[in-house]
Amino acid sequence: MNFWSEGKREALWRVLERVDILIINDGEARLLGQDSNLVQVAKTILAKGPKHLIIKRGEYGVLLFNRQQVFGAPAFPLEQVKDPTGAGDTFAGGFMGYLSAMGTLTDASIRQAIVFGSVMASFTVEAFSLDRLRVLEYKEIEGRFREFKRLTHFEDLS
Repeated sequence: MNFWSEGKREALWRVLERVDILIINDGEARLLGQDSNLVQVAKTILAKGPKHLIIKRGEYGVLLFNRQQVFGAPAFPLEQVKDPTGAGDTFAGGFMGYLSAMGTLTDASIRQAIVFGSVMASFTVEAFSLDRLRVLEYKEIEGRFREFKRLTHFEDLS
């Protein structure tokens, strides 16, 4: 991404005009948007074409920006992280896989896909390489998804 942001910026912007969802990490976003403030970065990038911008923030979670909303999801808190390598790619794969399985691109499905991707990434970091994913069962994914919902749920003001 740095190659394109630094050396082929105009070509990159032309490609991004045709993109529905851009998933990049916070460093890549700041470089592309030429600002340290992620809200300003999102405004700049969205003005160039993508309908949705997802910024991965590692252990701090994920931010979704589009022209209507901002949505944030934390990373799932784990007692021990063995290897963070590949967590961002696992997030993206889980996110896209969920959207593909749902067959719809709504605000609700995108939010669910973000949490699903975060859940998948949380399993990846529990072991080295693909070791945890090799033995992962879907019931574990469902359970962690429910835990994630409890983690982020709160009641309205009374």
